[in-house]
Amino acid sequence: MDVAVTDGKIDHLQNQVDDLSKKVDRYHDELLNVIVKKKKKVDTGDENEERGNWTNKFDFFLSCLGYAVGLGNVWRFPYLCYKNGGGAFFIPYTIMLGIVGIPIFFMELSLGQFSSNGPATCWSFARLFRGIGFGMVIVSALVAIYYNMIIGWAFYYLFASFTSVLPWTTCGEWSTPYCSDRLPSYRNESLCAFNNFTSTGNGTCVDGNGTLTALYNESLAKEVLNIKRKLPTAEYLERVALGSAFSEDISDLGPIRWQLVLCYLLAWIFVCATLSKGVKSSGKVVYFTATFPYVVLIILFIRGILLEGSYDGIYYYITPNLDRLWDADVWKDAAVQIFFSLSASWGGLIALSSYNKFHNDCFRDAIIVSFGNCLTSFFAGFVIFSYLGFLARDMGVEISEVADKGPTLAFVVYPFAVTKLPVSTLWAILFFVMLVTLGVDSQFVLVETVSTSFMDLFPKSRNYKTFVVVGFGTIFFLLGLTLTTNGGLHMLDLMDYYSGGWNVLVIALCECIALGYVYGVRRFVRDIEVMVGKKVCGIFPWVMWKYWWMICWCFLTPVGVSFILIYSWVFYTRLDGQPNWADALGWGMTLVVVVAIFLPGLILLCTTPGTFRERIRTLTTPTKEWGPALPKHRALVASYSGPNFVIDPNQTDNLENGISADDINLKKGLDNKGYPGYVSSADPGYNNDYDTLDQRL
Repeated sequence: MDVAVTDGKIDHLQNQVDDLSKKVDRYHDELLNVIVKKKKKVDTGDENEERGNWTNKFDFFLSCLGYAVGLGNVWRFPYLCYKNGGGAFFIPYTIMLGIVGIPIFFMELSLGQFSSNGPATCWSFARLFRGIGFGMVIVSALVAIYYNMIIGWAFYYLFASFTSVLPWTTCGEWSTPYCSDRLPSYRNESLCAFNNFTSTGNGTCVDGNGTLTALYNESLAKEVLNIKRKLPTAEYLERVALGSAFSEDISDLGPIRWQLVLCYLLAWIFVCATLSKGVKSSGKVVYFTATFPYVVLIILFIRGILLEGSYDGIYYYITPNLDRLWDADVWKDAAVQIFFSLSASWGGLIALSSYNKFHNDCFRDAIIVSFGNCLTSFFAGFVIFSYLGFLARDMGVEISEVADKGPTLAFVVYPFAVTKLPVSTLWAILFFVMLVTLGVDSQFVLVETVSTSFMDLFPKSRNYKTFVVVGFGTIFFLLGLTLTTNGGLHMLDLMDYYSGGWNVLVIALCECIALGYVYGVRRFVRDIEVMVGKKVCGIFPWVMWKYWWMICWCFLTPVGVSFILIYSWVFYTRLDGQPNWADALGWGMTLVVVVAIFLPGLILLCTTPGTFRERIRTLTTPTKEWGPALPKHRALVASYSGPNFVIDPNQTDNLENGISADDINLKKGLDNKGYPGYVSSADPGYNNDYDTLDQRL
């Protein structure tokens, strides 16, 4: 009996030992996994391990440059320049750059970098204005849907260019009788009779059956009969590539064109694959996509200036007409182009800079990117007009008749000029690859803005970054399928006209009010000084610049934005050729953004307890979460951040970390990064060699 009991105890003990051994093995494996994860985090070199940072400063710089430099630099700026007085246009353009463009650009970079938050969550300094971020996200989402379709068009033309003879070189069987190869233009009326045709009094020649055969006076034929010869590239775009010739307006969308669907899908796959790992992956892709367009522009420029008539085009482009400076339209166009060329107030700049390390010199980045963007536009004008001058000389028409903007310039005028060059296939491939790379940089940031905002609102989703990006890409692809129909061009024009229009100006104006007046411009420039140090760009004292930014954010920039806003309201014109309900749809896109800006503030105003004055005070006072993301950086701003400021808002009691607001000594000197300012005893860079400052929290 005793032996049996003893054996039972031994078996029981053995089972306990086995269970304990399994637990030890399991905990050992878990411990190893934790160690491996911690090692991986250290290996990334990220300052903010939870959120992540750019691998290096150049990744961020190229991403900002690629975001700012887009398709509009190539197809919109040159047109506006020649339209508004040539070289004289640079005067209002430069002025608006200084008082509107750069101040907003720098403001958004500073806000994102200081708070380490995207546009949806960076407004905790004044929750009343939180809707500004939601408005930015909606604008970026709307633009992302149609902007990627333009990249899809570029992919379509790129694939079509891989042939010995470009398909739009001559009028094919897909063309109409008005195609230029099928409808010749005679220099005078006598040539009608010479070719056995009969001339009419309306500028046309007809055969014996009364069939139109030629034009001898194109201006008269257009005025009387609305007949105009069309380039093969124009008819190829309308009848082969897009099918827009088979759709009268947006109410007649027609069937989906599967070639465009596949190209649109390819564009989304490329964008999602690039962004799947966040800024770590996109930061490497931009090394190619942000620099390759400059290589192509230089190659095209060298080839362009060697063409006959190129100097006529360049002369037409830069010849100043100073009388146009008295025209308010010129100043309006300059302000609008600066504002939208830099992609300000769309949320992308805040999203990009939120991944910066805290002490990055965002002042330097703002200046270089802003001027780089404008110089790119200026240089692109030389490239484009050298080819327009050649094309006008070749066709025997005025440059004003071939100069245009938007898709017409990118997919009609330039492709036709290419057909006149030796080895036209090579030049076409280079051009459309350039269009793709110009577009995808901006598209990367538009999608990153939406996904970053979502992950800031729901932090746990950061562990599923790939699924978040692919999810938004899939939704946007499905929403954009109407753009792949015959009437897709009409839908794209509608979205372009309304989604990023004056609602973005409202966002910019609200930003200036929120940061300049509610949060306080003095405190904001002090926040920036803590980040960038006493010197910016390595040599300039910050003090010589900060007062200029204060004047801009509180006065000059709001006035400039208000001017554009009021002007666009007073001289509003509806989109031509579309039914009234299309305008209603467009205004719906605009109002969704406007409602998103103001509705969250109104809801908070109604639900916050207290009197009206107390509610306003609560909603315009920074929350405890406002400030830098890391405690060591929050300690640097503690001296002026008010009594409610806490060093580590993620801890219920900062004493758990050995840090108390009452125990923070602030001293003047350099922190451990070498940046001058106030250094806290909670910061590793604190030492007793600094001059003490008699100030305690």
